Amino acid sequence: MEVVLILLVVGVVVVGLLAARNGANTRRAQLEDAKAEARRWVERLGGQVMNLTGTTTAAQQAMADAAERYTAAGSQMDQATTAEQCKLVTKTALEGLYYVRAARVAMDLDPGPELPVDPDAARAGEVTENRRVAVEGHNYAASPDASQGTPYYYPGGRVAGRSVPRGWYSEPWWRPALVAGAWGVGSMLLFSTMFAGMAGIASADAWASGYDAGQADAGADGGDAGDAGGDAADAGGDMGGDYGGDAGGGDWGGGDFGGGGDFGGFDF
Repeated sequence: MEVVLILLVVGVVVVGLLAARNGANTRRAQLEDAKAEARRWVERLGGQVMNLTGTTTAAQQAMADAAERYTAAGSQMDQATTAEQCKLVTKTALEGLYYVRAARVAMDLDPGPELPVDPDAARAGEVTENRRVAVEGHNYAASPDASQGTPYYYPGGRVAGRSVPRGWYSEPWWRPALVAGAWGVGSMLLFSTMFAGMAGIASADAWASGYDAGQADAGADGGDAGDAGGDAADAGGDMGGDYGGDAGGGDWGGGDFGGGGDFGGFDF
């Protein structure tokens, strides 16, 4: 009887060791696969950054932002030790490629092959018409196309818990929230004025609560709950929205924002 018990214990130990080893091998294989995928996108971005030069103001700015994401992705790649971290590298590299694609379009070049769609960008919507608005004495413009008046591109996504639609802008109005991790007091007025009535973009109230277009009714449990969700999003920021910006060494700044860095009379 004792011999049988000993054999059973030994058998359990052996099975446990084999399972642990198989699990470790699986995780190792997943990590290697994720690293290979991340490197593929980083290398693709690097090739574009090294070989493509902007010939217009808008294209130059977009390529500067692409170069910033390339630097950030490289830093993240060096530090990645898990499959999830490698996925963040891939996401950062794809952001850079969105900027490259925008630069190519701005120069009337073939944009190249389609890129994977980022869910946050898709939910944020896009600028579909030219807008020029004045908020507290400061002028802002948004357009679906690059121009001298709208040289700053954003590929769409979430910044500090709130969506920023894809499009070209007169200045990077989302940047203060990206740097600070929270939106300022006047941000709702700016968003409401710039995007009022534009199809596929959240209403100002929904946006202030951290919802995308069509999500407010499904996600909010009354006005107070929506306000609480918005406050929580503001306080914590949205790591998915800025894609690990500080951790990755990048802040979406990319190029010299020049006059765009001066937000005039609008107090963020």
